[in-house]
Amino acid sequence: MPGIIGKKIGMTSLFTPDGKNIPCTLIEAGPCVVTQVKTTEKDGYTAIQLGYGEKKAKNTTKALAGHFAKAGTTPKKKLVEFRLEAESTYAAGAEINASLFEEGEFVDVVGTSKGKGFQGVVKRYNFAGVGGQTHGQHNRLRHPGSIGACSWPSRVFKGMRMGGRMGNDRVKVQNLKVMRVVADKNLILVSGSIPGAKNSFVVLEK
Repeated sequence: MPGIIGKKIGMTSLFTPDGKNIPCTLIEAGPCVVTQVKTTEKDGYTAIQLGYGEKKAKNTTKALAGHFAKAGTTPKKKLVEFRLEAESTYAAGAEINASLFEEGEFVDVVGTSKGKGFQGVVKRYNFAGVGGQTHGQHNRLRHPGSIGACSWPSRVFKGMRMGGRMGNDRVKVQNLKVMRVVADKNLILVSGSIPGAKNSFVVLEK
Protein backbone atom coordinates (compact mmCIF):
# COMPACT_ATOMS: atom_id res chain seq x y z
CA MET A 1 0.00 0.00 0.00
CA PRO A 2 1.64 3.31 -1.07
CA GLY A 3 -0.04 5.63 1.44
CA ILE A 4 -2.97 6.78 3.51
CA ILE A 5 -5.01 9.93 4.22
CA GLY A 6 -4.88 11.60 7.61
CA LYS A 7 -5.38 14.78 9.61
CA LYS A 8 -2.83 17.00 11.31
CA ILE A 9 -3.56 17.13 15.05
CA GLY A 10 -0.72 19.30 16.31
CA MET A 11 2.90 19.29 17.46
CA THR A 12 4.60 17.81 20.49
CA SER A 13 8.01 16.39 21.35
CA LEU A 14 9.43 13.01 22.18
CA PHE A 15 12.46 11.98 24.19
CA THR A 16 14.73 9.30 22.71
CA PRO A 17 16.45 6.69 24.93
CA ASP A 18 19.70 8.70 24.79
CA GLY A 19 17.93 11.83 26.11
CA LYS A 20 17.44 13.84 22.92
CA ASN A 21 14.23 15.85 22.62
CA ILE A 22 12.81 15.36 19.11
CA PRO A 23 10.07 17.74 17.86
CA CYS A 24 7.24 15.68 16.36
CA THR A 25 3.90 16.13 14.64
CA LEU A 26 0.89 14.10 15.75
CA ILE A 27 -1.15 12.79 12.81
CA GLU A 28 -4.42 10.91 12.77
CA ALA A 29 -3.68 8.36 10.04
CA GLY A 30 -7.00 6.88 8.95
CA PRO A 31 -9.12 4.95 9.22
CA CYS A 32 -9.56 5.04 5.45
CA VAL A 33 -11.97 3.04 3.32
CA VAL A 34 -11.23 1.73 -0.16
CA THR A 35 -13.87 3.44 -2.30
CA GLN A 36 -12.64 2.25 -5.70
CA VAL A 37 -10.11 -0.16 -7.19
CA LYS A 38 -8.82 0.66 -10.68
CA THR A 39 -7.39 -2.05 -12.94
CA THR A 40 -5.41 -2.08 -16.16
CA GLU A 41 -8.17 -3.86 -18.07
CA LYS A 42 -10.92 -1.39 -17.14
CA ASP A 43 -9.13 1.91 -16.47
CA GLY A 44 -5.79 1.55 -18.24
CA TYR A 45 -3.73 1.68 -15.05
CA THR A 46 -3.70 0.23 -11.56
CA ALA A 47 -4.66 2.41 -8.62
CA ILE A 48 -6.64 2.47 -5.42
CA GLN A 49 -8.93 5.26 -4.20
CA LEU A 50 -9.25 5.92 -0.48
CA GLY A 51 -11.88 7.91 1.40
CA TYR A 52 -11.35 9.59 4.78
CA GLY A 53 -13.57 11.51 7.20
CA GLU A 54 -17.31 11.21 7.68
CA LYS A 55 -19.55 13.50 5.64
CA LYS A 56 -23.28 14.15 6.01
CA ALA A 57 -25.44 12.57 3.33
CA LYS A 58 -27.35 15.84 2.79
CA ASN A 59 -24.08 17.56 1.83
CA THR A 60 -23.13 14.87 -0.70
CA THR A 61 -24.01 15.09 -4.38
CA LYS A 62 -26.07 12.26 -5.88
CA ALA A 63 -23.17 11.21 -8.09
CA LEU A 64 -20.83 10.82 -5.12
CA ALA A 65 -23.55 9.23 -3.01
CA GLY A 66 -23.91 6.52 -5.66
CA HIS A 67 -20.16 6.15 -5.82
CA PHE A 68 -19.93 5.53 -2.07
CA ALA A 69 -22.95 3.25 -2.06
CA LYS A 70 -21.34 1.09 -4.73
CA ALA A 71 -18.33 0.67 -2.44
CA GLY A 72 -20.62 -0.13 0.49
CA THR A 73 -19.49 2.77 2.67
CA THR A 74 -20.80 6.07 4.04
CA PRO A 75 -19.96 9.42 2.35
CA LYS A 76 -16.40 10.64 2.92
CA LYS A 77 -14.96 14.15 3.09
CA LYS A 78 -11.65 13.48 1.33
CA LEU A 79 -10.84 11.22 -1.63
CA VAL A 80 -7.28 10.49 -2.76
CA GLU A 81 -6.04 8.12 -5.44
CA PHE A 82 -2.79 6.18 -5.07
CA ARG A 83 -1.08 4.65 -8.10
CA LEU A 84 0.04 1.02 -7.75
CA GLU A 85 2.73 -0.91 -9.61
CA ALA A 86 0.78 -4.18 -9.45
CA GLU A 87 -2.85 -5.20 -9.10
CA SER A 88 -4.37 -4.24 -5.74
CA THR A 89 -4.88 -6.86 -3.07
CA TYR A 90 -7.59 -4.69 -1.48
CA ALA A 91 -11.28 -4.85 -2.38
CA ALA A 92 -13.78 -2.00 -2.32
CA GLY A 93 -15.02 -1.41 1.23
CA ALA A 94 -11.81 -2.60 2.92
CA GLU A 95 -10.46 -0.51 5.79
CA ILE A 96 -6.87 0.74 6.10
CA ASN A 97 -5.58 2.30 9.32
CA ALA A 98 -2.42 3.41 11.11
CA SER A 99 -1.20 -0.20 11.48
CA LEU A 100 0.08 0.26 7.92
CA PHE A 101 3.13 2.05 9.39
CA GLU A 102 5.97 0.76 11.54
CA GLU A 103 8.18 2.67 13.94
CA GLY A 104 11.52 3.62 12.42
CA GLU A 105 10.44 3.79 8.77
CA PHE A 106 10.42 6.98 6.72
CA VAL A 107 7.39 8.62 5.07
CA ASP A 108 6.63 11.62 2.86
CA VAL A 109 3.83 13.95 3.94
CA VAL A 110 1.83 16.08 1.49
CA GLY A 111 -0.33 18.94 2.71
CA THR A 112 -1.60 22.42 1.86
CA SER A 113 0.44 25.17 3.45
CA LYS A 114 -1.18 27.96 5.44
CA GLY A 115 -2.52 30.76 3.26
CA LYS A 116 -0.95 34.18 3.96
CA GLY A 117 -2.91 36.23 1.42
CA PHE A 118 -1.23 39.00 -0.58
CA GLN A 119 2.23 39.71 0.85
CA GLY A 120 5.04 42.07 -0.07
CA VAL A 121 8.59 41.16 -1.06
CA VAL A 122 10.00 41.55 2.47
CA LYS A 123 7.77 38.82 3.91
CA ARG A 124 7.48 36.72 0.75
CA TYR A 125 11.14 36.65 -0.37
CA ASN A 126 13.05 38.06 2.63
CA PHE A 127 14.03 41.26 0.79
CA ALA A 128 15.70 43.91 2.96
CA GLY A 129 13.59 46.77 1.64
CA VAL A 130 14.86 49.98 0.03
CA GLY A 131 16.62 51.22 3.15
CA GLY A 132 16.98 54.51 4.98
CA GLN A 133 14.88 57.64 4.54
CA THR A 134 17.55 59.76 2.83
CA HIS A 135 17.48 61.70 -0.44
CA GLY A 136 13.85 62.70 -0.10
CA GLN A 137 12.70 59.08 0.22
CA HIS A 138 9.44 58.69 2.07
CA ASN A 139 7.51 55.64 3.25
CA ARG A 140 9.38 53.10 1.10
CA LEU A 141 11.16 50.99 3.72
CA ARG A 142 9.50 47.72 2.63
CA HIS A 143 9.26 48.38 -1.10
CA PRO A 144 11.02 46.20 -3.71
CA GLY A 145 12.92 48.95 -5.49
CA SER A 146 13.62 48.95 -9.23
CA ILE A 147 12.21 45.97 -11.17
CA GLY A 148 12.82 46.87 -14.82
CA ALA A 149 15.61 47.58 -17.27
CA CYS A 150 16.25 50.56 -19.55
CA SER A 151 15.12 51.07 -23.13
CA TRP A 152 16.20 47.49 -23.70
CA PRO A 153 14.49 45.10 -23.15
CA SER A 154 11.81 47.60 -22.08
CA ARG A 155 9.92 44.98 -20.11
CA VAL A 156 9.95 43.11 -16.82
CA PHE A 157 11.45 39.62 -17.04
CA LYS A 158 9.23 36.64 -16.28
CA GLY A 159 9.73 35.22 -12.82
CA MET A 160 10.63 38.56 -11.24
CA ARG A 161 10.20 38.25 -7.48
CA MET A 162 7.45 40.65 -6.51
CA GLY A 163 4.54 40.93 -4.12
CA GLY A 164 1.74 38.42 -4.56
CA ARG A 165 -0.29 35.61 -3.06
CA MET A 166 1.70 33.62 -0.52
CA GLY A 167 0.98 30.19 0.90
CA ASN A 168 -1.99 27.89 0.22
CA ASP A 169 0.23 25.68 -1.96
CA ARG A 170 0.68 21.94 -2.19
CA VAL A 171 3.83 21.11 -0.21
CA LYS A 172 5.58 17.77 0.22
CA VAL A 173 8.00 17.15 3.10
CA GLN A 174 10.14 14.07 2.51
CA ASN A 175 11.88 11.53 4.72
CA LEU A 176 10.14 12.10 8.04
CA LYS A 177 10.84 9.32 10.51
CA VAL A 178 7.92 7.54 12.15
CA MET A 179 8.74 7.84 15.84
CA ARG A 180 5.71 6.11 17.33
CA VAL A 181 2.55 4.32 16.20
CA VAL A 182 -0.60 4.09 18.34
CA ALA A 183 -2.56 1.69 16.14
CA ASP A 184 -5.64 1.36 18.38
CA LYS A 185 -6.23 5.14 18.16
CA ASN A 186 -4.97 5.53 14.56
CA LEU A 187 -2.29 7.99 15.65
CA ILE A 188 1.32 8.27 14.51
CA LEU A 189 4.14 10.60 15.53
CA VAL A 190 6.53 11.75 12.81
CA SER A 191 9.72 13.73 13.36
CA GLY A 192 9.70 17.39 12.36
CA SER A 193 6.92 19.61 11.07
CA ILE A 194 4.47 19.17 8.23
CA PRO A 195 2.60 21.77 6.14
CA GLY A 196 -0.88 22.99 6.94
CA ALA A 197 -2.96 24.21 9.85
CA LYS A 198 -4.37 22.06 12.63
CA ASN A 199 -7.11 19.64 11.55
CA SER A 200 -6.11 20.02 7.88
CA PHE A 201 -5.98 16.99 5.60
CA VAL A 202 -2.61 15.42 4.82
CA VAL A 203 -1.51 12.50 2.66
CA LEU A 204 1.17 10.13 3.95
CA GLU A 205 3.19 8.30 1.31
CA LYS A 206 5.40 5.33 2.09
